[in-house]
Amino acid sequence: MKYDISSKSAPAMPTLGTGTKCIKLLLSQVSKDMHEPLVPMLFPVLGAQMSGAEFQYPDLTWKEPCGMMANLVAESGGNKGQLANLVEAICRNFSQHDDLELQKLVCWQRQVKTKSANKEKPERPDVVFLFPPANVTNAAFLQNAMACEAQGNRTQYINLPEVEMADNMCGGPRQISQMFRNIYDRQRAGALRATADGVTGNPVLRVNLTISSTPYVTRKFYKYDLFNGTLGRMVFSFKERTQPDGKIPRQGKYDEAFYAKLDEYLVRLEACKGRFIITPLNRLIDRLAEDMATLADLADDTLMWDMSKRAIVSAWKAGCVMWVLNNQIWTRSMSELVEWLVYHDLWSKTQLFSDLLAEEADAPSEKQRRGPKNLLESLPGTFNKTQLEALRTSLGKDAEGAGAQLRKWLYRGFIEVDKSTGWFVKTPEYLN
Repeated sequence: MKYDISSKSAPAMPTLGTGTKCIKLLLSQVSKDMHEPLVPMLFPVLGAQMSGAEFQYPDLTWKEPCGMMANLVAESGGNKGQLANLVEAICRNFSQHDDLELQKLVCWQRQVKTKSANKEKPERPDVVFLFPPANVTNAAFLQNAMACEAQGNRTQYINLPEVEMADNMCGGPRQISQMFRNIYDRQRAGALRATADGVTGNPVLRVNLTISSTPYVTRKFYKYDLFNGTLGRMVFSFKERTQPDGKIPRQGKYDEAFYAKLDEYLVRLEACKGRFIITPLNRLIDRLAEDMATLADLADDTLMWDMSKRAIVSAWKAGCVMWVLNNQIWTRSMSELVEWLVYHDLWSKTQLFSDLLAEEADAPSEKQRRGPKNLLESLPGTFNKTQLEALRTSLGKDAEGAGAQLRKWLYRGFIEVDKSTGWFVKTPEYLN
């Protein structure tokens, strides 16, 4: 495992090499302090540019690059607003499309108003908005989902500058968790929707979503949805508070040269149709699943294992998008970035929610803001069961679980029994 998610510092992003030119192009327009926090936020908006493409996950199911959700978390004044500039740049084609659709809708509304009550009203035109405004209402959101489904299973993309705006889109705070889960799982909306012209529908929710919020609001917003799967489905990108240096961050210029290069990549996304199997990506995902199981065994933390399952799926979808952007060629640099996305997501969640997941206080202390601790690393090279029991007790774990943990470590080859003493010894494979 390359990254330590128990560290207070974020996992360092790997160098963006061959196959990641589009990501480097987009990062060229943001300040350096926002490079790592913004990378996970790019894939939901890029994935929304694709429709009609499916990819086979290692479990042999077919998934679309939709249902991708990411939440950027930073203190007030932490430059989260740079995400909106990137979103507007990537979604220029969506905005142009939506302007034409809005003109059709406004024209229809004027015609309706000119007809008297006893006159036959003109039918509402078939309009679909690919980049709805952040203040979209629940009724409009579901009606638009119906239109997206009718017009070729398109994906609508929504960027929420504040996490509280999800209340309006989802129909209230009680519906947010269910809506987010349905979006991630590409489920139907869960209810028939009556529209102005009497049409009802229950569309598949093909939606990609990005959100920005502060740490305090983020913790408050997700506090009651930590154990129902909502937390695992949302990718988090947490930016630590930095020391004031008196320098104003510099951003790039969204000029015609930039847009010309960006459009070359967007065309690749729009043109991608059919079913694909990315074999090297799937091999990487299998290996990451093994790494996450190893991490869970070393830390005796099954909750982290549960969250990692969906973190891996989200990173895999990002890998599918990168593969298309790179002319359907896989590279080592892309593998490194997918792996980093998994660990960065889990690190962000431990920084934000570790104490809440342990059902502790509302305000995390520095000690609480740590990820799963490698218990074997805290033991000497040669140790006995009593020492492990004492370590578990000091960390608030039950001493009775020491036996089961030792059996896991023996099975995975992390330790072996010294026949002369009967004590446990760390294996060379583990030490390496």
